[in-house]
Amino acid sequence: MSVIKVFDTTLRDGEQSPGVNLTKQEKLEMAKQLERWGVDRMEAGFPASSKGDFEAVKAIAQTIQNTSVTGLARTRQEDIDTAWEALKYAEEPRIHLFLATSPIHMTYKLKQTPEQVMENAISMVRYARSKFPQVEWSAEDASRSDWQFLAQIIEHVIDAGATVINLPDTVGYSTPAEYGDLFRFIRETVPNIGRVELSCHCHNDLGLAAANAIAAVENGATQVEGTINGIGERAGNASLEEVAVALRVRSDYYQYATNLKLDETKQTSDLIAKLTGMYVQANKAVVGRNAFQHEAGIHQDGVLKNRETYEIMTPEMVGVKTDTLFLGKHSGHHAFQDRVQELGVDLSEEKSKEAFAKFKQLTDQKKEVTDDDLYTILMEIQTDTSAVNTYQLTMFQVQYGTANIPTATVSLTAPDGGSLETACTGQGSVEALYNTLDALIEEELHLTDYQLSSIGRGRDALAESHVQLTVNGEMTNGRGAAQDVLEASVNAFLNAVNRYIVQKTMAKDEPAAHK
Repeated sequence: MSVIKVFDTTLRDGEQSPGVNLTKQEKLEMAKQLERWGVDRMEAGFPASSKGDFEAVKAIAQTIQNTSVTGLARTRQEDIDTAWEALKYAEEPRIHLFLATSPIHMTYKLKQTPEQVMENAISMVRYARSKFPQVEWSAEDASRSDWQFLAQIIEHVIDAGATVINLPDTVGYSTPAEYGDLFRFIRETVPNIGRVELSCHCHNDLGLAAANAIAAVENGATQVEGTINGIGERAGNASLEEVAVALRVRSDYYQYATNLKLDETKQTSDLIAKLTGMYVQANKAVVGRNAFQHEAGIHQDGVLKNRETYEIMTPEMVGVKTDTLFLGKHSGHHAFQDRVQELGVDLSEEKSKEAFAKFKQLTDQKKEVTDDDLYTILMEIQTDTSAVNTYQLTMFQVQYGTANIPTATVSLTAPDGGSLETACTGQGSVEALYNTLDALIEEELHLTDYQLSSIGRGRDALAESHVQLTVNGEMTNGRGAAQDVLEASVNAFLNAVNRYIVQKTMAKDEPAAHK
């Protein structure tokens, strides 16, 4: 079987999802899990876009050993130079250059003639290849480009040194038949196409991303680009887990395979969902909560007799565990450490002690601590930003009853170390809390989304809250977990505000070379 390379862009295109903003440590944790999942290439970010992204890409390049680390860049010399400074530490540094080739993009966005676009692409690919051993060039909006012009520019950038050619369906416009025909045309028309890998990058605006990616593979694509859970701009990208599992389950039809360790799929999905705040819908293929559940009586009867009657893949294939090992108040540090290692989380000695203390505190409140509970604790420890938080919660209290107006009192530690305290009312407890926080925090705040879910089941389950805010007109997100739903809600709100402030502080110190 032909092995298809998997190019994961969760850390770049996925992070471009509205409201998603990840810290360097969060991106590093995601990168480690993507490496465990077995992706061949990971796009760690866009180094020239900000100092924060530059530092995150650099940290990932210095850490990841078994996956080629990639950075995105425009066809500009300063972008390429900045990308090299971030990626030169990688085991196999590569750069991903992109330039639009469709008439609508060249005319209205670039305001360049096809000849100017051709010259820019050739010169910048040649310059990038003088630094990077691997250069991927993307014809942005390839699916709406003139195919003859596309063939010409591809031939020239290959001669200039490109090692991978990517044909993105940037706006999710193609159908599988059209997209497959495009790849077949390029393979048959470009005389030097055999010198490069051919890649597909599909968006999901019409819900066809995974189907389009497989159509590209059937017509010569040797690399599939996408994200875990299909996150990304607008309707997102091709879900890599869907493409990979489809190739595995239908290996009788598709003669292609990937290097992914499929039993790491669920854990990878859960981590990305937790850190981005983008929940996976219950009926999502492969990783959704309902993917292996059966409600109808006739289905249940069939599954009990033979699982293959209604299941074309096993939960174990993608890492969904049918048996759960619980930790409790009598579990010692050794058992705790063993479980942490099984979850694939690396902790320093200091953070390990802190995590164990939080675990023991949770066992006083819960009889059994599940993997989901433990993972929540570990991610809070690993992605702790207390050293740079601007606002810290000191105390809150809520008065609520059917005959009372909900009233919240909140005390915060201010940026200068001083204390802030006030009380406000609202239509409900959460609104009263958020009105009070809004009154205490000097930034202009507007809540755009609020979500609350339980981690696990039962009345003692941990609560997890995700919020989206606009802070001074810029969208950001935050998350918080606690035994109490109101405390989780407060933590998420403050987390969002503090992320914004940290990013702004970093931007002020940003060197001109990274802008």
